[in-house]
Amino acid sequence: MAARKSFLLRMDPALYAELERWAADEFRSVNGQVEFILRDALRKRRGGAEATPTSETESGDDAS
Repeated sequence: MAARKSFLLRMDPALYAELERWAADEFRSVNGQVEFILRDALRKRRGGAEATPTSETESGDDAS
């Protein structure tokens, strides 16, 4: 498994609560949901190409 980059992300508590609900609806951790959203945005920006060679976290298995 490739090394993962950690960083601190500050956000409005209301935004975090909304992400938490969205993540729960899709059976993901908040961290997994944020990563899914970012991968999807990158894929769309690149015109539908895969965001990364592997998409291990899209299953939402990692914990927040």
